[in-house]
Amino acid sequence: MRKLMIGNEAVARGLYEAGCSVVSSYPGTPSTEITEFSAGYPEMYCEWAPNEKVAMEVVFGASLQGARSACCMKHVGLNVAADPLFTLSYTGVNGGIVICVADDPGMHSSQNEQDSRHYAKAAKVPMLEPSDSVEAKAFAKLAFELSESFDTPVFLRMCTRIAHAQCPVELEDRILPDKKPYVKQAEKYIMTPANAIRRHPVVEARTEKLREYAETAPINFIEGTGTKLGIITSGTCYQYVKEVFSGDPDIRILKLGMVHPLPDRMLTEFRASVDRCVVIEELDPCIEEHCRALGLSVEGKNLFPVLGEFNQTLVAKAFGKPVTAGPALSAQIPVRPPVMCAGCPHRGLFYVLSKLKLTVLGDIGCYTLGSANPLCAIDSTLCMGASVSGIHGFNKAGGPDTEKNTVCVIGDSTFMHSGMTGLVNIAYNDTKSTVIILDNSITGMTGHQQNPTTGYNIKGDPAAKVDLEALCHALGIPSVRVVDPYNLAECENVIREELAKDVASVIISRRPCALLKYVKAKPALTVDTSACKSCRRCMKLGCPAIHMTAGKAEIDPTLCVGCGVCSQLCAFGAIQGGEDK
Repeated sequence: MRKLMIGNEAVARGLYEAGCSVVSSYPGTPSTEITEFSAGYPEMYCEWAPNEKVAMEVVFGASLQGARSACCMKHVGLNVAADPLFTLSYTGVNGGIVICVADDPGMHSSQNEQDSRHYAKAAKVPMLEPSDSVEAKAFAKLAFELSESFDTPVFLRMCTRIAHAQCPVELEDRILPDKKPYVKQAEKYIMTPANAIRRHPVVEARTEKLREYAETAPINFIEGTGTKLGIITSGTCYQYVKEVFSGDPDIRILKLGMVHPLPDRMLTEFRASVDRCVVIEELDPCIEEHCRALGLSVEGKNLFPVLGEFNQTLVAKAFGKPVTAGPALSAQIPVRPPVMCAGCPHRGLFYVLSKLKLTVLGDIGCYTLGSANPLCAIDSTLCMGASVSGIHGFNKAGGPDTEKNTVCVIGDSTFMHSGMTGLVNIAYNDTKSTVIILDNSITGMTGHQQNPTTGYNIKGDPAAKVDLEALCHALGIPSVRVVDPYNLAECENVIREELAKDVASVIISRRPCALLKYVKAKPALTVDTSACKSCRRCMKLGCPAIHMTAGKAEIDPTLCVGCGVCSQLCAFGAIQGGEDK
């Protein structure tokens, strides 16, 4: 049976067919769907962990018990999981471990373009990289075999295009391997210095065995018999090369399915077989630099950029090949930047922060869009949890006057991910910092996944629910307030009051995401054009449902959810409807 699958679904199918028993992940585009599709198989236990570090430690525990397990994350999530990763490389596995990491060239939904292949090299962990959905499924299964054969976790590196592109995939039966018994092995699993120093030589020897495996691994193969031009490539770039050079008899391609460790002899022999050799890889020149270290004369980043996604046109232009122009558009399409949705509960609070001219340290989530015009309400965004840690440092350096004019914002899911420790630091090391938790009752930016504050697990079943107010008190914060971000006056008053206090405080801005299925929109608001004075104050919200027509405000009834925030700004009563729920 064949089924059309995106790459992430194919990975989930591969995990299932390989007999994976436990999947623990934190959602992060473009990796999220791997775990969501995995949760559709009742034979696999799946969960959303609070963060990627926890997820990797969970699968270590499952592996120790003898089960095959997997964790999934985006590239920046791997930074969070790096602590267990490097030591997990030393301990090795009992049941197989697959670490699915999805890179995001082009930064479609990320704060950087880091290349996860560096982690494979640094942690001395093998990495496989599929180039389509068929390979995504096959490589997920192979990764478990390699994990158990070589006593190592194995990376499966996806990227945005492979994760979300589709092709037909042949479905096979699930084969559940015999569960390996747990045997206490202090020298293998207790990484005290005395034991770890004995494991390091094991890791080095394992890398050499994996390098030898790579020389004959069927996932590393050569296509074509041409001798004029040789191309070394992997992943999505392989697809671009195939399309650009289709039918060219002068081309020979070395397609690498294992991108760490690399096959030295195969690379050397391939280079010797062609007159000219070019490495085509997105992001950093990992393969190119390895080839140069072997003394091979190759081209690469002299032709291709180290940033952004590649495409067929980019590859064709690099080799002077003709590029067919696409059809021209008859109309100029306006730029459409990302924007918070109509009725977003964060908009009202950000309007108040902007009005008060506060310094606002931001965090990772859809609320980062509060930095855009016209709100311009955020001053920084670094990484998950950094707003809470950052405000403490900002206020320590700035002193009492800074404390009275600075807040930070963080989402409920991000707070559970890595904001709690920063809040402990505020309480323990004493700044009068004001932290605003934007509790929209969901993990919003990655597509509405549950988290420990929602009361439901990955399958939507009831689960333990973290009480944010009680938690913040327990972490040492004396003042904890809850506001409704649809109520602008309440938000402004509470923010002013908390900033005036001489203690650390938390404000919880609580209102569910307007896009959640159980949130029912009210009738759209309307504008009485005879009362509208064209002051444009309502436009300061940046709500996509509001626009100006013939100098008067107008509300799009197909977008408006009747939140009523804009009506609170109109001094002339021109915006009607939208009573508070």
